[in-house]
Amino acid sequence: MPTSPKYRPEWVKAVRRTFLTGLLVSLPLAITAVVFVFIFRSLDNLLGPLVMEILVLVGIPGAAGYTLPGVGVITTLALVFGVGVFTTNYLGRKLWDLGERIVTQIPIIRTVYIGAKQVIDTFSTSNTQAFSKVVMLEYPRHGIYCLAFITGGTEGEVQANVGRNLVNIFVPTTPNPTSGFLLMIPKDDVIELEMSIEEGIKMIVSGGIVTPDYIPVDAKNVDGDDK
Repeated sequence: MPTSPKYRPEWVKAVRRTFLTGLLVSLPLAITAVVFVFIFRSLDNLLGPLVMEILVLVGIPGAAGYTLPGVGVITTLALVFGVGVFTTNYLGRKLWDLGERIVTQIPIIRTVYIGAKQVIDTFSTSNTQAFSKVVMLEYPRHGIYCLAFITGGTEGEVQANVGRNLVNIFVPTTPNPTSGFLLMIPKDDVIELEMSIEEGIKMIVSGGIVTPDYIPVDAKNVDGDDK
């Protein structure tokens, strides 16, 4: 009698479960390895050949025609650290500001530099006031909710022409949270959440796959009473 196509022996189910478990565990490791290998090779190819040419010019024996893996990465990290040391003192900061003003006067380079700097400043961990709160609001229509971030209270001409208490909301896109929409909506229409800014960004980037743990207020009170 033929076996039903819906029927699966237990050992087949066990193999399938084991394989899926291995796949779910291996994929993050594989993706992480690929990303770091790409970054390593990119940095190494950036300054590695230049360093080896300098060694040849200096007269280091055996440097000609030889590539030393990792020298570009080490050189790049040393340069970044050097820039940090240079810009943390008063004179270095002044010289850096002067160079930045010169760069921002060049038309095409100005657009790229300012845009990149704004994105980095916005999502930098040191800029703690960029996003003040994770919120939920109905967007793009009634009955559909999205995650967003409060960037501050609406001020100036916009606030004066509305006559209501508005807040500036940044609605990021998935999986790239550096792009999105600026909305100015009444504060009463915003639902504030308890999750942190980092947790909100992780949830948006993952498309909702990574959801922060949540303990309701009532449960917290019960736990506190039990203690």
